[in-house]
Amino acid sequence: MSTNKIDASLCARMFLAGAKNLEAKKEWINELNVFPVPDGDTGTNMTLTIMSAAREVAALEDLTMGSFAKAVSSGSLRGARGNSGVILSQLLRGFTKVIRSEQEITTTVLAASFQKAVETAYKAVMKPKEGTILTVARGAADRAVELLEENPDIELEALITDVIARAEEVLNRTPEMLPVLKEAGVVDSGGQGLLQVLKGAFDAFLGKETDYGVEIQPGKSASAPHVQAEPVEADIKFGYCTEFIIMLEKEYTSETELDFKAFLESIGDSIVVVSDDGIVKVHVHTNDPGLAIQRALTYGSLTSMKIDNMREEHHEKVIREAERQAAGVSSEKPKDETPAAPAELKETGFISVSIGDGIADIFKDLGVDYLIEGGQTMNPSTEDMLNAIEKVNAKNIFILPNNKNIILAANQARDLTEDKNIIVVPTKTVPQGITAVINYVPEKSPEENAAVMEEEIARVKTGQLTYAVRDTHIDDKTIQAGDIMGVGDHSILAVGKDIQPVAEETVSLMVDEETELISIYYGEDMKEEEASQLRDRIEELYPECDVELNYGGQPIYYYIISAE
Repeated sequence: MSTNKIDASLCARMFLAGAKNLEAKKEWINELNVFPVPDGDTGTNMTLTIMSAAREVAALEDLTMGSFAKAVSSGSLRGARGNSGVILSQLLRGFTKVIRSEQEITTTVLAASFQKAVETAYKAVMKPKEGTILTVARGAADRAVELLEENPDIELEALITDVIARAEEVLNRTPEMLPVLKEAGVVDSGGQGLLQVLKGAFDAFLGKETDYGVEIQPGKSASAPHVQAEPVEADIKFGYCTEFIIMLEKEYTSETELDFKAFLESIGDSIVVVSDDGIVKVHVHTNDPGLAIQRALTYGSLTSMKIDNMREEHHEKVIREAERQAAGVSSEKPKDETPAAPAELKETGFISVSIGDGIADIFKDLGVDYLIEGGQTMNPSTEDMLNAIEKVNAKNIFILPNNKNIILAANQARDLTEDKNIIVVPTKTVPQGITAVINYVPEKSPEENAAVMEEEIARVKTGQLTYAVRDTHIDDKTIQAGDIMGVGDHSILAVGKDIQPVAEETVSLMVDEETELISIYYGEDMKEEEASQLRDRIEELYPECDVELNYGGQPIYYYIISAE
């Protein structure tokens, strides 16, 4: 039975139900992405964002409207991924600003909360575009205000019913607002995600049976860094500390996890396996990391891999200790001694988002201090950005998102950082990020460098070769699932059946009379011989340009090509 007031307990149930409904529909929402690329991830990003908040809500021991509001705001802000996730987090943040001081939510409070949500989200986006999640949210909020003006005594059930109907109506009109949606034959994916949150929450309000279960790790954050006691060599039964993340591609049930843990226990110890919305974080001490990796690959692809030889680390520690003792230096720290100072504070540091081991090596060689693995296939969260900022000991830190869908999360991390000067350079592609670092001049101020970087990255054109995951019609091109596409900065440049011809056509549409350099980064699915043939052909076609070939190792994209 519905009620005309929402207390903290019901509000939490509604939020969790909305989050779970979005999670259940995420793949369907992913398929609404305009470009039919294999990394359409609006549904995934919104789900990871809201589930970050849902875990904090589920972990609350003292549930009040204030504690609920804080958990939702903090969890969604730090867990925000991708533009859609950041906008969702800002909608939730604005909503909670109003309810945090209330004991119960009435129709008046609900309408005010919707309005504040929209106001907060629009402020967070530098150039708001209509026909998106923002438009759907504003339509819902405006309708709530209209209903109260028409009937101040309206009941909550009637108000929410009408508000959701208006949100769906606006969503269905988004193709008329954005021609690219109409051409692709889809509604806005972010708006659809928001609608599913509202519908799930309303089901809980009506008392419909809903699964509110959210997996949490009691007393421990799933993303908390692993802290390991210093091993004694005689006790090191398993010598390699092995850590990685599995990006799930197959069904992974609780039974699957038990089997995986049992296998890890058979080859090692110190096992931690944490499942979290399509990813599994793994830690194990073993003498054969390859066995753990091989088993993990049966569930999906791997990222953030790290293998440390603990016996070697112990040997190095013993040598350092012997050297200290030979020099007459005690290894025991006096009780009143302050902790050792961190690495010397630098004037400037760099954080870059990277995809592929080859591209990571390029950024490292250019002096980037910290790499966040991510990009198209898994957008880093605001929390990932904040962790990176904490680890770079510098007064001024440049962040290179290298993807247009990561810029908002980087900006959000900047706004949450108080003790360092964070400069987000709005790089939308890896080649732009490389150009930005190359143009850094230590003698210039952070502001001067940022201005130069933005000017230089504007000269970089990027084309990315991948395959289509569905049939569609976009940018005046008819595309069939499996076709090879050359995706440019703003549109699909070329479509065909074979990689090399599409690459050539893509380059032809990027090069102009001012182009001096063409850079080719080949991915993990391409052989060096094939990439060399493409380079030779591009050199033949554009003899006036320098052509560089680099191993990128990126997934999904056969080639990333830049012209500048």
